[in-house]
Amino acid sequence: MLLSRLRRRRNGFGPLDKAIAVVVPLVLIAVGVVVYLALRPDDCAGGLAKHGGECVGVTEDAFDADDDVEGLIRAVADENERVKRAWESPEKGENPIPYGRIALMMPFTSDDSSAMTAAMIRRALAGAHVAQVRANSAGGPHYQLLMAHDGKDLDQWRPVVDDLSEIADDHESPLVGVMGLPSSTPETRDAMNSLSRHRIATVGPVITSADMNAPYFFKTSPNNQMMVDALDQHLKKNPGKKKGFLVFDSRPDDVYSRNLQRLMEQKFDAAYGLRKRSASFLGSTGPAAGIPQRFQSAAQKICVTDSDTVFFAGRDQDLPALVKRLSQEPSCDHRTPLRILKVGIGLEPTLTTDELTKMLRETKTSIVAAASVAPRWEQQKSGAPVGLRDFLPVFDKLHKRFDFGAKPLDDGYAIMYHDAFMLLANAFDRSFTDANEGRGGTEKSPSPSGTPTKDDVYNTLIDASIVDTGETTRCIGCLRGAAGTYGFEKSSDTEQWPVCKPVPVIEYPTPKGGGSLGSYRTFQKTFKNGCP
Repeated sequence: MLLSRLRRRRNGFGPLDKAIAVVVPLVLIAVGVVVYLALRPDDCAGGLAKHGGECVGVTEDAFDADDDVEGLIRAVADENERVKRAWESPEKGENPIPYGRIALMMPFTSDDSSAMTAAMIRRALAGAHVAQVRANSAGGPHYQLLMAHDGKDLDQWRPVVDDLSEIADDHESPLVGVMGLPSSTPETRDAMNSLSRHRIATVGPVITSADMNAPYFFKTSPNNQMMVDALDQHLKKNPGKKKGFLVFDSRPDDVYSRNLQRLMEQKFDAAYGLRKRSASFLGSTGPAAGIPQRFQSAAQKICVTDSDTVFFAGRDQDLPALVKRLSQEPSCDHRTPLRILKVGIGLEPTLTTDELTKMLRETKTSIVAAASVAPRWEQQKSGAPVGLRDFLPVFDKLHKRFDFGAKPLDDGYAIMYHDAFMLLANAFDRSFTDANEGRGGTEKSPSPSGTPTKDDVYNTLIDASIVDTGETTRCIGCLRGAAGTYGFEKSSDTEQWPVCKPVPVIEYPTPKGGGSLGSYRTFQKTFKNGCP
């Protein structure tokens, strides 16, 4: 029998061999799976977590995003690491530099229906990083720029707010505040209310819907009401034939467009007959609900009613399609000048392309816009905000490195996101100085050592106000931003909207003699001597 078994071993596999042949590969496979699971990269890079199919959360590190912003994200992450080293392990002979953290809460990815286009994301992040670099090159505390990705549709804000509320309790390197929340949507309203419940000061750089208000929510841009008032000021001097027409976005969940439509009707219906002459369209921003940008009916009605003043209650990214449809409409004779009135942060570059500019000129059509930022401010010898000159050199250097596209300042996003960061940083700086006045330090606690709380930052923000001395007005603790010098008032009338913020009215194509049609100042009638 033994011989028989040996013969089988020489000539083939015995039972033990077969068992080993089956078990060993299974063990190797199991070990391989364990090793892969242990060593594989996380589903989400940079400490983000997957919610709703997207990697969202708050991070100081680089992570995966749109290709156009990945280089800029790495630059922010590198600066964040430098700031941390300067506090935790400073170079020999240097004192530790304390730092605060400002969170940029917005989408970092996009598609055709996203709240922010890829270009908007790139320029917004650029403006915030410019402010970070500027703040960290000055004396006082330094700043990390946390990137708080809340999903391309702004609908993953809950896990982001949860992360931010935890960071806010860090007393060594505190959360100074949050900036971003870029679009007037129900999701943004929920997010800003939640942040207010956590008593976290939040700044909306490009929020303009007049009903986007919460106790801790500050806005650096004028709202729709203020910009409509600026248009009204312009129209009183330039009334035209008073044959008006209203074109409005019909999306029910677009808070911005609904608010703007209502304000335009209230302000201009009596003089321009908007309730009798109007047409709706479906905007391109938001979930699929039909074919967007269908302007054929609106163009026909504008032309057959011989309207000369069109009021546009929609988003800038949809306006080029209306201009193109008007230029192709056979019922328009294009002999009578037509003006399209809009509001917005600036002048979206898609509105000033060579193709669209040619259409505007050939059809005698102009765009008249009340805005937060005037395109080409940087080229003006006078009239531009004094704070712009400190912004431009740093932005230009960054633009050469990363290329933010054609006319990168025209839409106003870079400038307004810069101002939002600087508003929070300045408030933290002033709070830091007050907290450390007269204090010394020890080896373990470098001087200055006092750390302001998020409540200190809020109280400093709300106290940056315009003071009427009787003979003149002065701005105490105001932000000298790239988009103007302005402050805030602790008043139910202002609801944390900027006081004395310039609202330029601009015309495109630029007429002979320049494209600025004057500037309105928010809440200017409050002060006997006007705004400073």
